[in-house]
Amino acid sequence: MNALFSSCPRGLEELLKKELQDIGATSCQIVQGGVSFTADDKTLYRSLLWSRLASRILLPIAEFDIYSDLDLYSCTLNLNWPTIFNIDATFMVNFVGTNDFIRNSQYGALKIKDAIVDCFSRKMQQRPNVAKDNPDIRIHAFLIKNRITLSLDLTGSSLHQRGYREKTGAAPLKENLAAAIVIRSGWQPDQILLDPMCGSGTLLIEAAMMAANIAPGLKRNNWGFLAWQDFNATLWNEVIFEAREAIKPITMPIIGYDNDSDVIKKAKQNANKAGVGDYIDFAVQDVTQLVNPYPNQKGTIISNPPYGERLESEPALIALHTALGQRIKMAFGNWNLSLFSAAPQLLDCLQMRADRQFKAKNGPLDCVQKNYHISQRDNSNHIDTHLPADDFANRLRKNVQKLTKWAKQEGVECYRLYDADLPEYNVAIDRYKEKVVVQEYAPPKTIDSNKAKQRLFDIINATMSVLGLTANQLILKTRERQKGKQQYQTLARKQDFFLVREYNAHFWVNLTDYLDTGLFLDHRIARHKLSKMTNGKDFLNLFAYTGSATVYAGLGGAKTTTTVDMSRTYLEWADRNLKQNGLTGKKHRLIQADCLFYMRECDEQFDVIFIDPPTFSNSKRMSETFDVQRDHLELMEHLKRLLRPKGIIMFSNNKRGFKLDYTGLSELGLHAKDISEQTISLDFKRNKQIHCCFLVQHSDQ
Repeated sequence: MNALFSSCPRGLEELLKKELQDIGATSCQIVQGGVSFTADDKTLYRSLLWSRLASRILLPIAEFDIYSDLDLYSCTLNLNWPTIFNIDATFMVNFVGTNDFIRNSQYGALKIKDAIVDCFSRKMQQRPNVAKDNPDIRIHAFLIKNRITLSLDLTGSSLHQRGYREKTGAAPLKENLAAAIVIRSGWQPDQILLDPMCGSGTLLIEAAMMAANIAPGLKRNNWGFLAWQDFNATLWNEVIFEAREAIKPITMPIIGYDNDSDVIKKAKQNANKAGVGDYIDFAVQDVTQLVNPYPNQKGTIISNPPYGERLESEPALIALHTALGQRIKMAFGNWNLSLFSAAPQLLDCLQMRADRQFKAKNGPLDCVQKNYHISQRDNSNHIDTHLPADDFANRLRKNVQKLTKWAKQEGVECYRLYDADLPEYNVAIDRYKEKVVVQEYAPPKTIDSNKAKQRLFDIINATMSVLGLTANQLILKTRERQKGKQQYQTLARKQDFFLVREYNAHFWVNLTDYLDTGLFLDHRIARHKLSKMTNGKDFLNLFAYTGSATVYAGLGGAKTTTTVDMSRTYLEWADRNLKQNGLTGKKHRLIQADCLFYMRECDEQFDVIFIDPPTFSNSKRMSETFDVQRDHLELMEHLKRLLRPKGIIMFSNNKRGFKLDYTGLSELGLHAKDISEQTISLDFKRNKQIHCCFLVQHSDQ
């Protein structure tokens, strides 16, 4: 009898123990990282060939205590290595663990390698060759404190590498984990099996191999025991022959869908190589259009839906899981469902209660597998109208009813639908024509991250349901609580611009590449007022961003416009906005400059000046830091010099609690009128402090 150890992915130890017992192993005990067991030679070979769950099977060679690196070398040297493998075989050492004197695993591996080489040199006057890639023999060393175990790795490459999968999708499951998912799903070979998001087909191929009784190791050519001196070729061939004789046909349908035709092609190739290509029906099918191919029979759905690797955004993932839940409840009554995911919150979007769940690791990811029974229901009542955030959904629905009609009457296509109306749902939701931006304000660290994630999923789910959105119509952004506007922060490089209308103006917006979109919606009325103030006037726009205020001035008949911003990106954007509205020619100037420097150095004067500075800025391209509360009088001092005797300044900013220094302003020879209330439109009435706005003129006017 051989004392052996089989490793497996974390969380699968109990399944592996039962599997080994079914193969014929005895004395099975779960230990750290796997299962120890005993087996005769034939059962040893059968466990290697037939285990669907094991990663490696190791044969311990020796175990001893060491108290120095010299002990490690000496004890290893004293083993009779030529009786373990032949001089012509290449080998490598894999070392796991450290202690006070073996502080580096590579150093430990080196000492063992030296001892093995020296043993051969003494006994055979020859040295074996070390091979880092594809060695004939692998020696595994495991060190805990001062106790080390040396084992012969009988596996070669990991057992999960069945030999059939050369082509995979973007986020494949390892084959032994896929086998565990199939086992835990409760599916039996006498049932129909469907994977609606099959990817490269691993789940279905593993299930088909189980149903056909195909030993998972039959396609493997690389084994770690072939160069072992005790290898029994006759017995191994007997085990192989018995496995081939045990294969049987599959009688029930196995179906795999994916919306990517290239992935389906890879899945078919993998299935053919595994010997089950004739038993699996692969087809291109979008999960949102999923139908039951066998509506009058019962079966099982197994899948590993994407949870980040294959889709770009959480809204798309939530939409996918929501659609999956609706389609399954509509068409698969009395079926069973088993889903494996690293995002339990996404599984909540199914709005179904799991009967059982299991935990497992997929590499570094903590994952959960949930099993459901789909109840039979009348198709006319198949969609669950309950939303997980009912209070939020109801408020959003009321806002939509009120604001949609208002926006149409106003002639605006971009407006705010929801502005943290309910404290527990702290997001802003803005509509840009047919698209919607959800901006989440990052929750405090005191809020449990899982609860915060779940609440965000509920918000997105409810928003898409209330507004009837598809996944690509919703964009999610997270705003960290930082000082000042972060409008110059780049998020992506999609260059996904589209046109929107606001009153009689048209603007290019981009919802994905930057934290802000190119249009500050709360300043809508303020910039519109400029069109009535600038006819025949010289207009200056400072901290201009994408030039929306300049567009209104130009449309209002401004004699000249000057647009100043520090960012070339946003000046080019402003230029596109001006041209889109027919505002071209030398009378519309665009100047790239630090606005603070420009105000100090400019020797021109203007009739109307619009300034909407950041709350705070410490940009490296600015010569100094800027704080709007601290520095607004200095701004006004420079602006007074640039303002013609009967001119007017529109001064706006978004600092919450901003206090204009009227006394200081008077000392400068200026006076101001607060028009904040007049510039806050209906969609921002719920947030009275969204911005403040003042008209500033010379005191003698």
